[in-house]
Order: sequence, then C-alpha cells, then structure tokens
Amino acid sequence: MPNIKSSKKAVKVIAKKTENNHEPKAKVKNLIKDVEKALVAGETEKANTLFKSFQKACDDAVSKGLIKKNTADRQKSRLAQKIKNVK
Repeated sequence: MPNIKSSKKAVKVIAKKTENNHEPKAKVKNLIKDVEKALVAGETEKANTLFKSFQKACDDAVSKGLIKKNTADRQKSRLAQKIKNVK
C-alpha cells in the first residue's frame, strides 16, 4: 500500500476507472459470444440484430478508448464474415 496521500488517492481513482471500464468491455465480449451462439443455433435473424448491437457497443468502447480501433474493426469484420458464410 502507498504511504503518500496522493498515491493513496491514485489507487482509489484507478480502481474506480477500472470498474467503470469493465462493463463496456465485458458487454462487447459477451455480444461476440452471443452472436456466435446464435449462428451455431442457426438463428440468422437473431444473429443480425445482435451483430448490430455489437457494432454499436464496439464503437462506443473505441470512442472511450477502451479498445483500439483496429481491434474493433477486426472483430467486426470477422463476425460479419461468419454471418455472411452462414447465409
């Protein structure tokens, strides 16, 4: 544990930021899994609606700086390709 007052505050701030950033990151990851599950089940309409919400969540995470832009683009591209191949 830090001894300096500003360091103690920094630990609190970092913990709060980490907690706030966890939810959008987890949302993106869970939506990827949900889209893939829908594709395996053969529910293309559900996969398309989930993919749209995934794109929005991904773009929000990029705008907040939680995910790099190229990473988000790669994830979107791969999922779009999977959806396209199922049809």
